[in-house]
Amino acid sequence: MLPMLSRRAAPARSVSLIALASTLAAMPQAAFAQDNETPEGDDQGNQIIVTAQKIEQRALDVPITISATSGERIEELGVTDLDELSNYIPGLLIQEQSANNPGIVIRGITSDSGSAQQGPRVTLYYNGVDISRSRGSYQAIYDLERVEVIKGPQATLFGTASAVGAISLVSARPREGFSGEIRGGYGNFNQTLLGGHINAGSDVLAARIAFEWRTRDGYVTNLSPNQEEDLYAQDQLGVRGSLRYTPNADLTVDLIATYDQQRNGGTPFISGTFPAFAGAPGGPANAFEDANLGGNPAGAAVLGDDQLGLNREVYDLNLTAEYAFSDDWTFTTVNGYREFDSREVFDADGSAAPFLEFTEIADGWQFSHEGRFTYSGDALRASMGWNLFIEDGLQNVPFATEEGTFLQCLSSLFGAPLIPGIPCVAPDGSVPAAAVTGTLSALGVLPPGVQAIPYSSVFENQGRNEAYSVFADATWIATDRLELTAGVRLLQEYRRSGFRADIPNSVISGAPLIPGQVDTNGQTITAEERFQAVLPRFNALYRITDDVNVFATISKGRRSPVVQVNAEGGTIIPEEVVWNYEGGVKLATGPVSASLGVYYQVYDDFQVSVAELDAQGNPTGAFITASAGSAKNLGVEGELAVDVADWLQVFGNFGYIDGGIDEDGAFSPAFSGARFRLQPEWQASGGFTVDYPITDSIRFFATPSVTHRSRIFFEVPNNPLISQEAVTLVNARAGVSFADNRFEIAGFIRNAFDEEYLLDAGNTGGAFGIPTFIPAEPQFYGVQLTARFGN
Repeated sequence: MLPMLSRRAAPARSVSLIALASTLAAMPQAAFAQDNETPEGDDQGNQIIVTAQKIEQRALDVPITISATSGERIEELGVTDLDELSNYIPGLLIQEQSANNPGIVIRGITSDSGSAQQGPRVTLYYNGVDISRSRGSYQAIYDLERVEVIKGPQATLFGTASAVGAISLVSARPREGFSGEIRGGYGNFNQTLLGGHINAGSDVLAARIAFEWRTRDGYVTNLSPNQEEDLYAQDQLGVRGSLRYTPNADLTVDLIATYDQQRNGGTPFISGTFPAFAGAPGGPANAFEDANLGGNPAGAAVLGDDQLGLNREVYDLNLTAEYAFSDDWTFTTVNGYREFDSREVFDADGSAAPFLEFTEIADGWQFSHEGRFTYSGDALRASMGWNLFIEDGLQNVPFATEEGTFLQCLSSLFGAPLIPGIPCVAPDGSVPAAAVTGTLSALGVLPPGVQAIPYSSVFENQGRNEAYSVFADATWIATDRLELTAGVRLLQEYRRSGFRADIPNSVISGAPLIPGQVDTNGQTITAEERFQAVLPRFNALYRITDDVNVFATISKGRRSPVVQVNAEGGTIIPEEVVWNYEGGVKLATGPVSASLGVYYQVYDDFQVSVAELDAQGNPTGAFITASAGSAKNLGVEGELAVDVADWLQVFGNFGYIDGGIDEDGAFSPAFSGARFRLQPEWQASGGFTVDYPITDSIRFFATPSVTHRSRIFFEVPNNPLISQEAVTLVNARAGVSFADNRFEIAGFIRNAFDEEYLLDAGNTGGAFGIPTFIPAEPQFYGVQLTARFGN
């Protein structure tokens, strides 16, 4: 949804290039791949070597559900963003409304809050450091070593934010020798790509620089003369520098610095109530026509820009050292600092009227330090250590409008217009309400000659979180076939929240324009609290044969309590607790790799984000956290990959989720029985990969694939009008490499049949009774050229 939420007709196209495939990101590579290359023949599915439990193991031997894919595979298959990757991993859905507002869903549970006062549910890790704060978490996926997805609560291994799972992004490390890659591409909507890397060094000191610059025209035309023509245009740059120091075989030190920047066009929050032009269709169908988002250029000084769009910068520094001080013992320390600063100007009413015009300014910093000892013996494997995590941030939301327009539009929505007979937006998309202030002046309500009264206000929430924890995890190898694991994290947490608001009274009404908003008279209201938690896990693994294992796990997850502060003071929203019960089977034999798992999750004090209402039931424009009571989640996930020949692999996977808020209407009647936000009941993908040698130095490759997702609701409580029916997409990538893989030309197509579907709906406009709708990506296609050099 919109930043204020705790979360939130394309032009004609002709296909000049039909290229096959786009993505197999999650062949059942249920694993955390290690830094080094895996042995030949052991890099598929459950045969991959992983380090999920801090030691090297086959994925087959890890008693938890993990999916991973290598950076090389991501590049080969044309996956350009995490939301595309999520289509191929059962139980994962990522909604990128903008780089400033990603929604990450694991097994139907969303983590996408923009409030600085609220904690995440899904841990997003970048090079071993927690970057889960929503507005600072988006990370481009160029030059990666691997992307890992671990499902179910994993506080012992991955920290307190992994209440329902974790996603880890690991960048490619410098290596000995000299090598590099340069790639460029072009596609419809003027898609341009320039990226690559260069690597140089010895076995003692090596360095690597990688970058990616992507631009694209927007795929939604904006008819407003006050704004740039396209919405959802893209202009983003990422640069990463890495240094690896290995003075001997026992010590490895990595220093990584990353810069990420977006200068993207406005998000197309298209009104389902107000027409964009004469004859525009009503309701969600509006999202697939031209938009008419006027913004509020007269309020540029307040909003920070006269144009809709996102300006965002992220700086990240990571220092990791690993020292093996004996045959069985290793010490690892991981340290990170991350800072983000973003400003997104958006039109919340989705029309030409200067009605609900906002900016979200989010900035903050995060510091993390972890130290751990790892032991690997014949009968016991164990890790133990400590973690310190501190973050400080704010979410500042300026609002700008014109008083007469706002009051006329808002009162019209409630059926009692300020001046009868004047619509907010006319059927032809024009804005008659813009004349209301002048009309009031002519009627003597306002001084003579007044044609417009600019109005602005701002509210800001602040949050500081300090988490100190110790953890231990041990596996007892009871027999050759049976392994038992137990782990625990002990947590001490300090949370401090603040709120301030500058809400002047309206010249016309004598009260705040948005009902229910309260001025804090220049003061920042604060509240703080300390919390403790014990988060355990228990696992068992039994080897039926060397190729078939079964496992079972019980783990506890926790979403932090919310110290929620507004103009009226503070309140504590209880911690959300989940118990996860899971079992499954993994198989890796010959050309077949497969897994099947079943999980059941029970939630207490399930946290939801709801529109804040004043005492009279009017929306304030803000969103708050509330407990919806208990919830349950039952699901099944399966993955399969088969090497039919040495040049052909087929793959498929599926996920089924039957979950939602319990029907305990006495506690939370508004949410009783609702499905979770962004939770499809069914998710599946499948396809095949061809990698066929034409000659000794030329090969043909192709990966066509199909993805399917059943209906999702965009809000809780569920509303059929604020949902998206089932979506099936066809993607493909294909090409030829030659000169022993030194050069490559490939074509790609995504959403090959140009399906129209919604990315999101409801949003901040929905809180005022005028939901907005965001169209998902249309058909994209293009060609890319790659050149590689060095050893």
